[in-house]
Amino acid sequence: MSETSQVHPDYNYKVVRQFTIMTVVWGIIGMSLGVLIAAQLFAPALNFDIPWLTYSRLRPLHTNAVIFAFGGSALFATSYYIVQRTSQVRLFSDKLAAFTFWGWQAVIVAAVVTLPLGYTSSKEYAELEWPIDILITLVWVAYIINFFGTLVIRKTSHIYVANWFLGAFMLTVAVLHIGNSMVIPVTFGKSYPIYAGAVDAMMQWWYGHNAVGFFLTAGFLGMMYYFVPKQAGRPVYSYRLSIVHFWALISLYIWAGPHHLHYTALPDWTQSLGMAMSIILFVPSWGGMINGIMTLSGAWHKLRTDPILRFLIVSLSFYGMSTFEGPMMAIKTVNALSHYTDWTVGHVHSGALGWVAMVTIGSVYHLVPILFGQPKMYSTKLINVHFWLATIGVVLYIVAMWMSGVLQGLMWRAVNADGTLTYSFVESLEASKPFYIVRFIGGLFVVAGMLIMAYNCYRTIRAPKESIVENTATAAA
Repeated sequence: MSETSQVHPDYNYKVVRQFTIMTVVWGIIGMSLGVLIAAQLFAPALNFDIPWLTYSRLRPLHTNAVIFAFGGSALFATSYYIVQRTSQVRLFSDKLAAFTFWGWQAVIVAAVVTLPLGYTSSKEYAELEWPIDILITLVWVAYIINFFGTLVIRKTSHIYVANWFLGAFMLTVAVLHIGNSMVIPVTFGKSYPIYAGAVDAMMQWWYGHNAVGFFLTAGFLGMMYYFVPKQAGRPVYSYRLSIVHFWALISLYIWAGPHHLHYTALPDWTQSLGMAMSIILFVPSWGGMINGIMTLSGAWHKLRTDPILRFLIVSLSFYGMSTFEGPMMAIKTVNALSHYTDWTVGHVHSGALGWVAMVTIGSVYHLVPILFGQPKMYSTKLINVHFWLATIGVVLYIVAMWMSGVLQGLMWRAVNADGTLTYSFVESLEASKPFYIVRFIGGLFVVAGMLIMAYNCYRTIRAPKESIVENTATAAA
């Protein structure tokens, strides 16, 4: 019996449907903002002399939209789906599920309003001011209660490994958010952190890097461990390796934050500890990547005809590349060249667009027909087109940023015989302009793919069931 036909009446699919739709909507909005600010870097007039459209205001809105609106909605949708399917029981509380959906959307709308107006804590990935932080905390606690409550009442003795990653991501993000958001409010829109100086910087990057490590890695690995085996029709390659992957990842990732603070006022031993842990982190990361890719053993031929599986497997390739590049960039001598350059931007987006977005897109394509009672997506050809647009777009983006970043690093450190700088900052900016244009084109490809995805999802949701069945039969014939 196919999974499509198992629309279980006892599962709460309503909240999964809501979050899945908003994943696509916020993905388009967040990535379009990214394309606009990418264009502003080589054509500054595109802020139209409107303060709310300047790069400095839209950039934090872009990062919050793609991480917490797009990525967050995807994590809510897939975790609620996975925990019900693997526990064989309905969500612990439908009311808590509804609260998490509407509460999370309220957080995102609040970000859309406040960030362009200039209300910001100025902390990377934690720009939202204290009233919104309190709402985030309330929603997140409700999310944790609902997820773990579902595990407690499960009808299976086993807790599948995807739930281990999802549970760890939820608990760690709660600790990170609360710890880094400890502030003294001055007004409704302004506050000051309780930490000072280097301690504040350390708290910020303990949070900031683990927002990547747990929100954008552990959570999406939970997604990978469920949807790759499902889409491939194969069991996970090594269940033992998945458990080793889990414990090694959560033990090591939390220590890696100081590599963002090399050559700063942070104590040198702390910087070195962050570097060492980052290098060691390469091992479990690649163990997880290999485990995911090797799940296709005996089913490699499916990649020729299944673009959804292609999304999932290529996302793992980008995950492997990002988790090799990250530890390398954490080495102090490499960091001396790479830090503050576009190389870092390329690295972030190889993870965010290559890993996070692609595994999300593959998972959403898997979910939509199931959630809306269809045998398959409206158009496999459009999924294929989306795959190539996304892949080409990501490659254009990250290669352009790698080249720009290395060029910047070399130009900034070049000195004349008398010790003066060879190049001015403006000269390095001029040299980067062609790469910014290529990055912009890559972003257009990615957004075009998301628009095609939205159309494909809409046609799948709205289509009479018989029409897609007929299309399926025709294609098979």
